Amino acid sequence: MKKIFAPIVFTILTIFVSLSAKAQTSPKPVPTLEVSVPWTDSQLIEPAVLADHLKETGPNGFLILNIGAVDDIPGAKHIGAVNNAKNMEKLKNTVIALPKNTPVVIYCGCCPFAKCPNIRPAFLEIQRLGFTSVKVLDLPINLKTNWIAKGYPLASK
Repeated sequence: MKKIFAPIVFTILTIFVSLSAKAQTSPKPVPTLEVSVPWTDSQLIEPAVLADHLKETGPNGFLILNIGAVDDIPGAKHIGAVNNAKNMEKLKNTVIALPKNTPVVIYCGCCPFAKCPNIRPAFLEIQRLGFTSVKVLDLPINLKTNWIAKGYPLASK
């Protein structure tokens, strides 16, 4: 009986394992978090372009607004982090009386664009107020990496 029992148990176990086993597959790719941006590529200004402009003419021609909690670049008006209602109000009061075609450059640089709590609300608010020439300083990582480490100037304190 032992001779018959062992092959039967082995066959049953083999069938059970083969029915319950799944083929090894690669894990499903984890979807990347797509963060929408309200600006177009043409509404970005590269750090090198703004730095060259500042070197040649100073801030003339642009209203540069620091809407974060980072160092000021030359000529920037420090608004502060606009995720704070008081600073958002300061932003509105700074631009409200200006001609709507005033070239405005905003930047934050506290963290990567994807996580920044300031850049989108500021951009959208300035557009909502009717400004037609709004640019975002392209600091996809942060001010330190995309501006300071490249040797671009900061305002003297």
